[in-house]
Amino acid sequence: MATYAIGDIQGCYEELRRLLDRLAFDPGKDTLWFVGDLVNRGPSSIQVLRFVRSLDNRAVVVLGNHDLHLLALAAGNPHNASKSNLHEVLAAPDRDDLLHWLRHRPLLHYDPQKGFALIHAGVPPQWDLLQALNCAGEVEQMLRGPDYRGFLHDMYGNEPARWSDSLAGMDRLRFITNCLTRLRYCDADGNLALKEKSIPGSHPEQLMPWFAVPGRATRNVRFIFGHWSTLGYVSAHNVWGLDTGCIWGGSLTAVRVRKSKPLKPLSLDCAGAFQRPG
Repeated sequence: MATYAIGDIQGCYEELRRLLDRLAFDPGKDTLWFVGDLVNRGPSSIQVLRFVRSLDNRAVVVLGNHDLHLLALAAGNPHNASKSNLHEVLAAPDRDDLLHWLRHRPLLHYDPQKGFALIHAGVPPQWDLLQALNCAGEVEQMLRGPDYRGFLHDMYGNEPARWSDSLAGMDRLRFITNCLTRLRYCDADGNLALKEKSIPGSHPEQLMPWFAVPGRATRNVRFIFGHWSTLGYVSAHNVWGLDTGCIWGGSLTAVRVRKSKPLKPLSLDCAGAFQRPG
């Protein structure tokens, strides 16, 4: 009864199935954790969704920014539609079932027995685990409620850049969403730098990876995350980053999630559907 966490798939279905073969994944006994971004860019988003959906309670999925982008397109928000290749999902006969299932995935999963939290991107340094869970729950409630289309229409944007307990309404929901699905860098005071995507080591001096902020309130929480392909596999600061750039010709990476034993990566080389920009 093993649990495996897997990095960003982004429509790379064949690579996912080959990685699962390498892991000897048994859907009758084992569980998969997905760090989000199941879809977009790769050639087989619809197959990935159908497969992961079919795993039922053997799959734990947290939402990534590309998953939210799919939901926004389906809700009529055309933002970045020209940069997407999600038409096959949107035209599929089972789209409503798949989108309903996706809309009901969490933004943060915590397993107290294993002692790990699963997110797509990051958390601001001000939040402890309880606050992170509560904030994620606010967005999850909105996505699962009757007004989810309004949220998806107003979701995009980089402001506000800093957390305050007094944030309310869409400003509050947007900040939470940006942290959990888009965050890479921030400064020591927790101001988000959402436009910064540079390779670690070439970023502005005043910025740092979210997990490296001194005094981060979740520094004693073990996080598994994705989203950051230029970072590659990372195991530091009590976090494990699993986005190793499958879509860009890197690899698809998994780790076995165990409470007491070290996490060791297993990676499958990927041909890649895109050439990395720059």
